[in-house]
Amino acid sequence: MKEYLKYLKGDRVIWIITLIMLAFSLVSVYSFVPILVKIEGGTPIKYLFKHFTYVIIAFIAMYWIHKKDSKYISQLSKFGFYLGVGLLIFTFFFGSTVNGAGRWIRIPFVSLTFQSSDFAKLALIIYVSRLMVKKKDKMNSWKEGFWPLMLPIFVICGLIVKDNFSTAAILFFICLLLLFVGKIPFGKIALVVGGGIVCLGIVIAIHKAVPALHLLPRYETWENRITNSFDESGENVIANAQALNAQLAIFSGGIRGQGVGDGKLKEYLPEAYADFYYSSFVEEFGSISAVILLLMYLILLYRIMKIGLNSQNLFETYTCIGIGILLLMQASVNMLVCTGVFPVTGQNMPLLAMGGSALIMTCVALGIVQSIANKQTKSEDKEKRDKNSNAFIQK
Repeated sequence: MKEYLKYLKGDRVIWIITLIMLAFSLVSVYSFVPILVKIEGGTPIKYLFKHFTYVIIAFIAMYWIHKKDSKYISQLSKFGFYLGVGLLIFTFFFGSTVNGAGRWIRIPFVSLTFQSSDFAKLALIIYVSRLMVKKKDKMNSWKEGFWPLMLPIFVICGLIVKDNFSTAAILFFICLLLLFVGKIPFGKIALVVGGGIVCLGIVIAIHKAVPALHLLPRYETWENRITNSFDESGENVIANAQALNAQLAIFSGGIRGQGVGDGKLKEYLPEAYADFYYSSFVEEFGSISAVILLLMYLILLYRIMKIGLNSQNLFETYTCIGIGILLLMQASVNMLVCTGVFPVTGQNMPLLAMGGSALIMTCVALGIVQSIANKQTKSEDKEKRDKNSNAFIQK
């Protein structure tokens, strides 16, 4: 293992956890796709090969980025933001619709799709991190500090919310948390949150009053998911079938699980390999493995935060904090949905669920963190060499 890890710079713990999860995703995806085979046809091998292709692309992207100096990430952040906006606008008009949501861009000549919001949310976190450094002395000013920071957040989240409310809400929360860390006055943040709630209420009211405008094409889906999640009468068993099967799968997993490939309820979960990944995981691998999985995500968060807080560069600190919270929140929401705490929503498990753009962008984000860690390691090595050199000269 050490022979191979010497080529991987940065934080070794992050590399080990990433490689373990990527390798394990191949096993779990192969086991969790029977429902997809029933719905779309094909064989488990077909989907395994497709996922393996994404794993290879994701790892290559992470490896390539981690070798680059993190200063280039900051320099390209503005371009990344505008590219993210462009992709979201393109998706708005020409995106492919899957499960009633137009979130995907179909890549020509190959049977692969790309979810533009996966790129846009990482691009926004990086761009906001850069702006926070640039505006650090103007945070108290509405005109020169606060609104220039909020505008890109409103643009990206506004373009995402139509088809993916949960992603927009998570991204908005993370950006506000970054602003709070960056010492934006809490009163300003509270005012934005209140204003956002009022604006959302107005949009919902207009949507209900004039349905023909299709302002929120998935509003009825959101409403049904929320009302069904709080239904205790048992009258909406069919509507709650996904959530109930997810909870039953966790219950049937027990301590040790049913065994790889032996889970039964995964065949009744439409997104067993993605949105309901945690339920399928517990059913086959048990609650002990589920605790280990949670610990791995927490360790990943700790290592990312440690890298960010050890940096002398504020941009790197903010970027690591944003990426760490994003990964943990996605995993947490998946777990909370599967256990019935949250309404059903579309957040999969980072590094584990079957996916293309989500997996690739997660590895890109981790590559950025490793680039920052690699820079710190080089700086520490240089300091050690200088100390040794000075000690030798003094002797």
